[in-house]
Amino acid sequence: MIRQFTYLVLLVSNLTYAQLSVRNDSFVFVKNQVVFVNKDINLNESESRIYLRDSGQLVQGEENERNTGEGELSVYQNGNVDAYEYNYWCSPIGNKNSSADNNTFGISFLNDVIDLTTSTPATFNHSSNYNGTSSPLNIEPYWIWKYIASTGYYGWVHVQGNTTINPGEGFTMKGTSGSSASQRYDFRGKPNTGTIPVQVETGKTSLVGNPYPSALDAAAYIHDSENQTVIDGTLSFWEQDPNVNSHRIRDYQGGYSSYTISADGKLITFTPATFKTYNGDGTINTNSGGTASKSLANSRYLPIGQGFMVSGIASGFVKAKNSHRVFKKENVATDSSTFFKNTFNKQFSQNTSSNKFSKVPLTYQRFRLNIDFNNQYTRQLVETFHENATTGFDYGLEIKTSLDKSLKSDACLRTESQDYLAQALPFDDNTTIPFVVKIANDMPLAIRITDIQNINISTPIYVHDKTLNTYVNLRHQDYLTQIEAGTYSNRFEITFSKNEETLNTQSETLSHFNVFQNNRIAELKIYNPDHIDYKQFQLIDVTGKQVINKPIRSINTNQVFSTKALSNGVYIARILLKDNQIFTKKVVINNLK
Repeated sequence: MIRQFTYLVLLVSNLTYAQLSVRNDSFVFVKNQVVFVNKDINLNESESRIYLRDSGQLVQGEENERNTGEGELSVYQNGNVDAYEYNYWCSPIGNKNSSADNNTFGISFLNDVIDLTTSTPATFNHSSNYNGTSSPLNIEPYWIWKYIASTGYYGWVHVQGNTTINPGEGFTMKGTSGSSASQRYDFRGKPNTGTIPVQVETGKTSLVGNPYPSALDAAAYIHDSENQTVIDGTLSFWEQDPNVNSHRIRDYQGGYSSYTISADGKLITFTPATFKTYNGDGTINTNSGGTASKSLANSRYLPIGQGFMVSGIASGFVKAKNSHRVFKKENVATDSSTFFKNTFNKQFSQNTSSNKFSKVPLTYQRFRLNIDFNNQYTRQLVETFHENATTGFDYGLEIKTSLDKSLKSDACLRTESQDYLAQALPFDDNTTIPFVVKIANDMPLAIRITDIQNINISTPIYVHDKTLNTYVNLRHQDYLTQIEAGTYSNRFEITFSKNEETLNTQSETLSHFNVFQNNRIAELKIYNPDHIDYKQFQLIDVTGKQVINKPIRSINTNQVFSTKALSNGVYIARILLKDNQIFTKKVVINNLK
């Protein structure tokens, strides 16, 4: 019997077929391995099956072949959010029928797992609270939407329970209550294969994804010669804060992470969403709101079911192809695919690392700027250096953005009137890197640096505030300031100048200068053992209010200020030196009762 023989073989080895036909009630069971079929698959009868389990995958070769038959392939994928948050999906299967084509998909083809080979169709009945449930699996149809070659909120198309999602189109789906934020779905239908196009248009966005029952090589997809002519090379992934239990759009805390990769697949460039703040090592700042999420920061491969946004640069079709397909297991130690999803339950520990940085090859240099807006969220900007980078747009190395379409307060790198979240340039010590800061309201602004790779440790990295004519070496301290509302296009830049007479670096001048808060006696002390001449002291609260603003002409060893009248909280101490250098430090006041 083919059933028993196939089961035993696939447990121990991968298989390759020119064509594959499964008849009657026979099945192919693929556990933790790959089946490669060069041409087509015929699941002849309605009871014919292929089961992909434990990272089992199906890869096919010929682009113009199509699968046929009334049987079905079954493959699992987990959505890791609860009933209030979205995952972005793309189905690996479609409606099963005898036609030789990839077919449309709807949530009626999602199933509730019973055992290894048995599932029951999920229901998709509307609930009064708009929540799906895990047991039994009921998917709330209101949250099923797609988005093709559109701009703005009204471009979303409401799919609900209809079978109108075309092959390769992505769709949104919220999770379920009672799933402990990890819902398993059994996709059952005819497996997609061959070249699968989705419409894109200039300046518009489309929700697409991996349409196959195998992993997809992001480098092959992005750098496909046809795709390079119609998309900008960036894949965008939705992130959402699971600590917000609301279906109201105005309550959402979320945003898009952005991803691109070099043609050789060796350099991944990833920028996170902006609704949270990050520590220097890439972990979540415990003082900010937000969530931790699995990211594609270290992964070249897109897993089964992954949906993402692409931006069009021309009208045409972005195409997924069999030549982009690979066998890569999900979430193994190395060289794996990673499904982009929130990974922690409600009220998770925010000390958990979530945004670990990918290691860049030795031929590249890199650093990241973390720009914090009132400690509410961080815009992270990526600067990469390579000898072959240009001052124009470098596809696969850079990620474009537009401040006009972004958050009310935001930042970007800017070269030749183009705005970037991630930028690539050739490097030398005389390079200057302008960046733009847009501020909605008067607020504290912090500029920090992290992920410094392959840049000589002796090379300073300064933020130059041209308005104040100050330089802060970000290797040694953060730049903290109070800033007024407005768009600052020509105020800030990064420089690597080593002109010691001009810069009078803080690492030398301020090597012993410091500020301390003594909460036991409610005093803030400026420690100045080298008798540095400074002329103004400010203490700024998290709302941007200057609670202390005192002109001082002092070279005294110490200055002391009482904090008894101040509320407990985080403050920024800002000291202006006589030579226009600025010393800043975050202090926490916690007056003991």
